Amino acid sequence: MTGSILSRTHGAAEERNLRISFEFFPPKNDAMEETLAQTITKLAPLSPDFISVTYGAGGSTRDPSRRTLAKILEQAGVPAAAHLTCVGSTKAEVDEVIRDFASMGISRFVALRGDPETGMGTQYVPTEGGYENAADLVLGLKATSDFDVSVAAYPEKHPESPDFDADIEMLKRKVDNGANRAITQFFFENDLYERYVERVRAAGINVPIVPGILPIHNFKAMSNFAQRCQTNVPAWLADRFSGLENDAQTHAMIATAIAADQVTDLVDRGVTDFHFYTMNRPDLVFALCKLIGIKGNDNSAWAA
Repeated sequence: MTGSILSRTHGAAEERNLRISFEFFPPKNDAMEETLAQTITKLAPLSPDFISVTYGAGGSTRDPSRRTLAKILEQAGVPAAAHLTCVGSTKAEVDEVIRDFASMGISRFVALRGDPETGMGTQYVPTEGGYENAADLVLGLKATSDFDVSVAAYPEKHPESPDFDADIEMLKRKVDNGANRAITQFFFENDLYERYVERVRAAGINVPIVPGILPIHNFKAMSNFAQRCQTNVPAWLADRFSGLENDAQTHAMIATAIAADQVTDLVDRGVTDFHFYTMNRPDLVFALCKLIGIKGNDNSAWAA
């Protein structure tokens, strides 16, 4: 399998002009802070278009998110994108965060509705005096400044959407309000993504639909999260990781090969932009980017 991947991906980034971005989350303790620093040091030289930083409901991670954004701007030398959510905050509170982040030099945002504060799977209720949903938040961002705004897309539809038509209508509202691109929820069947893009284009939505790729660091944890957000985990994928619970090295090798195969197939289908969910761990994503031919900036100063 590895030989096949290497031969298919050789020069892929240079020939197809591939663009990448990464997602981090703010660390919760000193050990996670150190892991994040190592992740930034290893991945920033790959010259991503941007690195996004997640944001907790109701501003629960505002300060850690702000510190992480500052670290990326100061140390990584690449653009940073701030996630924003509607949950648990008024418009005035969210607008104050937007102005604060913009004062740091942030010009990119990822506008999200966010999960209910009571947890995924419970009914969402807009905050009184707040942005109603992600489409409303996009409108608020664009009214503040001509920010670069990304939004979420769901190849298997959002768990709360009654059907694909309603789901795509919401995406269209976000784009009509000024979103520059959509980044998908992670998925493992590329046919699902391709069918979704066909639906989106048929609805008159023409912004890039960037596939969100999740290298699998922990199959059990990923499966549990996938079940909550109703992402399909195909049987063949479970079979690949069967028996590897206590074999981290083989697990990592299989995970990298699977992700590289998925990305290579998407490149063959004409996809040029990819967003990687790093889980603040650099090794799998770094190996994956190298496999698909991302050269980046090999400046030795980054090795410090």
